[in-house]
Amino acid sequence: MFHATTILAYKSEKGAVIGGDGQVTFGNCILKGNATKIRTLYHGKILSGFAGSTADAFSLFDMFEGILENKKGDLLKSVMEFSKEWRKDKYLRRLEAMMIVLNKERIFILSGTGDVVEPEDRKIAAIGSGGNYALSAARALDRFGSALEPKELVEQSLKIAGELCIYTNQNIKILEL
Repeated sequence: MFHATTILAYKSEKGAVIGGDGQVTFGNCILKGNATKIRTLYHGKILSGFAGSTADAFSLFDMFEGILENKKGDLLKSVMEFSKEWRKDKYLRRLEAMMIVLNKERIFILSGTGDVVEPEDRKIAAIGSGGNYALSAARALDRFGSALEPKELVEQSLKIAGELCIYTNQNIKILEL
């Protein structure tokens, strides 16, 4: 389990949203409270978030963005190719890292072990130490017909995770399509 981040992505007919908290920890100490762990890729058409070390994040984001360019933004083809490349690279496959990538149509969780997971409900995914808290909150809000817009649903779910997980704060950043 990753300590230091919570990333939540949500996709509905109204749009696609990803959010992340800002906390970075080292052991049981907070190093930074306002880190950015999410970004847009491929000309602003893909949203992504990362759980793991910052240096690894930059390497993986760059690698994934290169594949997206080669595949002309096709998310499914890109995640499959990225998974193969991440798994084959001797250095990268040792990373204890995960990513979420999504567009308006699809959402995926990616790992260095070669996993490419499309959530069963195809609309909510979370990673990081507070991921299960945020995921639970988002599912509850979504399931019971919340009147919240996608951005608000992600924000409120991350705030709930921040109330429960000691590795998650409430300095939330959100991107949307």
